[in-house]
Amino acid sequence: MSATATNIHSPPNSGDAHLQHQFKNADQQRESATLGMWLFLGTEVLFFGGLFVSYAIYRVRWPDDFREGSLDLKWYLGGLNTAILLLSSFFMALGVRASQQGDNRRVIRHLLATIALAVAFLGVKGMEYYLEYDEGLVPGESFRLQPPPRSSESALTRGMGSFERWTGKYVPNADEHGQRTRREQLFMCFYFIMTAIHATHMLIGIGLMTWLMMLARRRAFSAAWHNPVEVVGLYWHFVDTVWVFLFPVLYLLRNP
Repeated sequence: MSATATNIHSPPNSGDAHLQHQFKNADQQRESATLGMWLFLGTEVLFFGGLFVSYAIYRVRWPDDFREGSLDLKWYLGGLNTAILLLSSFFMALGVRASQQGDNRRVIRHLLATIALAVAFLGVKGMEYYLEYDEGLVPGESFRLQPPPRSSESALTRGMGSFERWTGKYVPNADEHGQRTRREQLFMCFYFIMTAIHATHMLIGIGLMTWLMMLARRRAFSAAWHNPVEVVGLYWHFVDTVWVFLFPVLYLLRNP
């Protein structure tokens, strides 16, 4: 009678309706879920931390080659994506607040905005990957020590090149490209691996937010039970924080 009967007769939006049998009360369940997410994010910090440390070691060893790699990246697209992700974190925070107030309609609205911004980020990143492929920056057989002639570039690549020349007088070191070296491929390897792993985390986040919207459509969240939105919010803010470190490390370390 005790636990099962309580769950059956609880109001559909109460915290007890979602209480699992291994927990004494809703507060313990919420604290356990939050602690579990923080532990998971701790392992993610170790994972990305290893990549950043490896990158730093090779950058200190071959600073000129890595600097040339940074100069070949599209700083303005990275800056645009930074703004997009920071705005997505803002809407994610609004979604968490709406779930705490039990406003499921606002939860859906804010999560939709967050997903739209995440898709926009991935679209910009996909365009950036295409530009780097067109310019011969993909490591391996596609990598070119000499940039391809303008006649062989796509219209998008030529347009971006014109934009870079126009902004070059406002951006320090923008026109200081030197000869590409074989070691610049190592920089591009780090760039593609780190940004692709980050994009994968974003796809996972989009899937989680889609699941949250399905729950919100059933009016599942209330002031008593909203922990799923909170833990997914923590995950999304972590993904954004990783990019806040990736952007300056990959795009902005251009000083000789």
